[in-house]
Amino acid sequence: MNRTTTATRFKHLLAAGSFVTIAALGMTACGGGSSEPSTAGTGAGTEGGPVGVSLIVKTTTNPFFVAMQEGAEAAAQEHGVELTMAAGKEDGDEDSQIQAIENAISRGDAGILITPNGPAVEDALVRAREAGLYVIALDTPPGNPESVDITFATDNFSAGQKIGEWTAAKLDGDKATIALIDLFDDKIVSVDYNRDQGFLDGMGIDTADPEQNGDEAKTGSYSGGDYEIVGNEASQGAEDGGRTAAENLLSANPDINVVYTINEPAAAGAYEAFKAAGKEDVIIVSVDGGCAGVGQIDEGIIDATSQQYPVKMAELGVEAIAGLVETGEAPEVTEGLDFYDTGVALVTNEPQDGVESIDAAEASEICWG
Repeated sequence: MNRTTTATRFKHLLAAGSFVTIAALGMTACGGGSSEPSTAGTGAGTEGGPVGVSLIVKTTTNPFFVAMQEGAEAAAQEHGVELTMAAGKEDGDEDSQIQAIENAISRGDAGILITPNGPAVEDALVRAREAGLYVIALDTPPGNPESVDITFATDNFSAGQKIGEWTAAKLDGDKATIALIDLFDDKIVSVDYNRDQGFLDGMGIDTADPEQNGDEAKTGSYSGGDYEIVGNEASQGAEDGGRTAAENLLSANPDINVVYTINEPAAAGAYEAFKAAGKEDVIIVSVDGGCAGVGQIDEGIIDATSQQYPVKMAELGVEAIAGLVETGEAPEVTEGLDFYDTGVALVTNEPQDGVESIDAAEASEICWG
């Protein structure tokens, strides 16, 4: 990855209209919904040695998390942090993440940066906080706010809204026959329902329980016309899962013309399924905005995506823990939110009136920031 300075990345994000000012990361008491901030672990950085930080991602099969690791590594070198990296074997692998948390506690790390794989992981994070580690969730806010000190993340509901608003404008009143390709069907995580529900809200479709996918009315009106929801299928956030999900939904209704996907690997798989079925006039929208995903915009695989900034999440997380050890002061959340918002921008080569966006060329300059 081409590593520009943090300052340069922030300038790019300002230009994209998606950057939340670094002033919001001013040092105060805790954020992220927990009532009492933990103090940094005492085993690292207390006697002139390096500050120990663990980065635990969901999986290394998704380029999103690989970019996050690279960003954390660069920031660790800059700030003299001793970084330990770990990951689940696949998206949803809680056991590997729990073991990595226990290892961080045993080492006496100052803090943990984590993209949690599920609810069981959060119990281990509570133990880490009780042991004195400062815990920052990246990308995925936990269901239990007491499991972390703060979250650095995309506003996933807003990310979903942006692609929903674009889709409604793109349809221009045509009926929307919608396939929803989500993350899991065996567990509930906020990134899953926030993106799905945000997309429907952006389309102008009434949702029911905001923390549950698939319980909205299957037919009705969106902001431009009528809609029909064919169904929800899980993908595990993977390309093969996206293809299987799309095949199942196509079997249920071959007239699908709108496909929402949890991320770009799932979108790529869905595209292949529709292509194999001879259906290429389908709107496919997603969330991630990685360099590969931006390239898929140019290739016509994805029509629009919401770009998020995992490198920035990881860099700021490392900086925050290093700063906490040095000054005793912790970061605060973005005003009006219960997490620190790292920004989002809609990317498409087909801009629609009334929907703010950037094109793939601009997005490629800041992909994953």
